[in-house]
Amino acid sequence: MYDHIGLKVKDLAASRRFYEAALAPLGHVLGSHDDSYAGLGPAGEPALWLYAAKGAKGPGTHIAFRAPDHAAVAAFHKAGLKAGGTDNGGAGPRADYSPTYYAAFLIDPDGNNVEAVCP
Repeated sequence: MYDHIGLKVKDLAASRRFYEAALAPLGHVLGSHDDSYAGLGPAGEPALWLYAAKGAKGPGTHIAFRAPDHAAVAAFHKAGLKAGGTDNGGAGPRADYSPTYYAAFLIDPDGNNVEAVCP
């Protein structure tokens, strides 16, 4: 159902320490990271992304739902817009994420960034 979750955090170093320690017993490890973000999850499969807030607006939550195919990604975007969501990136490839990443993004009525992805 879920592909990944992203959280904007006030103190990336503190949040990284917390999640690394708390999730280690669950088999999660630190993956890709730099001074602006950190990805944690099973080795090679980060599913929790922490992002430095830097004055961000909104609640700072990002949830990505796994879609079975490109058509479902497009249908998610169309249905979400019709139901009151705001466009945050139409259905299409995201080569900067990975060569096969295909997604669409919406802002829900409460300001959360919601994604459908077909990795």
